[in-house]
Amino acid sequence: MALIQWNNAMSVGVTEIDTQHKRLITMINELSDAMRDHKAKDVIGNIVDSMLSYTASHFTLEEKYFDQFRYPDTVIHKKEHADFVKKVTAFREDYVKGRLGLSVEILYFLSDWLKNHIQGSDRKYAPFFQEKGLK
Repeated sequence: MALIQWNNAMSVGVTEIDTQHKRLITMINELSDAMRDHKAKDVIGNIVDSMLSYTASHFTLEEKYFDQFRYPDTVIHKKEHADFVKKVTAFREDYVKGRLGLSVEILYFLSDWLKNHIQGSDRKYAPFFQEKGLK
């Protein structure tokens, strides 16, 4: 069973962003499955690397729209993005160096952060983006 299930409450009403959010959810579910199935370290590491890369491109897209439309909460939202990337990058570095195993605690951090970020911060920009014509 998937750790996170997409639902309409997660939609920001912008197809491109919703599609990316769904992909991030899929990646977290893949990580959960790999951990549950005791997959090799390199498989888990590859999933985390892919998630970091995809998250960076997703944040870049959102932030492009923030700048383009002069979203009022840009500074706060970008800080949330930067803090997340910093934390996940630290997890990844510790994991590669053998100082940290990817634990259920980290998995729940990732899933909780994503759900809360989408349903909190991202939902705040939804009406603003829609007003600017993004669909």
